[in-house]
Amino acid sequence: MTDATNEPGPDPRLLEMLVCPLTRGPLRYDPTRAELISEKAGLAFPIRNAIPIMLVEEARRLDP
Repeated sequence: MTDATNEPGPDPRLLEMLVCPLTRGPLRYDPTRAELISEKAGLAFPIRNAIPIMLVEEARRLDP
């Protein structure tokens, strides 16, 4: 998988295992923004160099 910036995407098997650190709910992969989206928490976790950054303080708030 690659995103719009041509950086390698995360391993699909890893994505299946990850959950939101706040809600323990599912995450949706957005390859165009290289983020993992937690709809329930309203957060988008960045993916840098194919590594998901699952820290709440690094997450972007989603617009309501």
